[in-house]
Amino acid sequence: MRKIVAAEFLSLDGVMESPDKWHFPYYNNEMAEVQSAQMAAWDTLLLGRRTYEEFAAVWPGRSGSEFGPVAEFMNNSPKLVASTTLHTLEWHNSTLIRGSIGDQLDKLKQQPGRDIAVIGSANLVQWLLRENLLDRLYLLIDPIVVGTGKRLFAQDGGQVPLRLVDSRTFGTGVLFLTYEAART
Repeated sequence: MRKIVAAEFLSLDGVMESPDKWHFPYYNNEMAEVQSAQMAAWDTLLLGRRTYEEFAAVWPGRSGSEFGPVAEFMNNSPKLVASTTLHTLEWHNSTLIRGSIGDQLDKLKQQPGRDIAVIGSANLVQWLLRENLLDRLYLLIDPIVVGTGKRLFAQDGGQVPLRLVDSRTFGTGVLFLTYEAART
């Protein structure tokens, strides 16, 4: 059975917004290896509206020769977009999912294939956690306090029990934590 997984860059204070402004000084070969292994385990992206719009504005113009396998993955993988406000999607291989998103995701998890990955999309990740639909959460926590910006976990999000299944510390001080849903 396929899993829905989320992979997020976070600051030490939980900010995930605009990692392009604070994350890349911590990027190294260890992180590149982790990202390559993750992408090899995924075959579909699941995105919220805001992240879709941000990604669709930049990734189609990025090539594999410049951005390597990340550009290939972002541009060629099927993309599912959870949105109640979008009506059309322009980015190659993008499909809008509406209505009973939870039921649709449950059906997708039953289909053959690799894992379905969420990148960014804080509101979507929060909803997936609350609805008990997120199977695994990968956090790359950079040793920086950003101070302001959208945080992954909302103050009023409620409790969601998770189970730590792996942890590593990279040479740059980044913590790589893997959690699974602690379903009862």
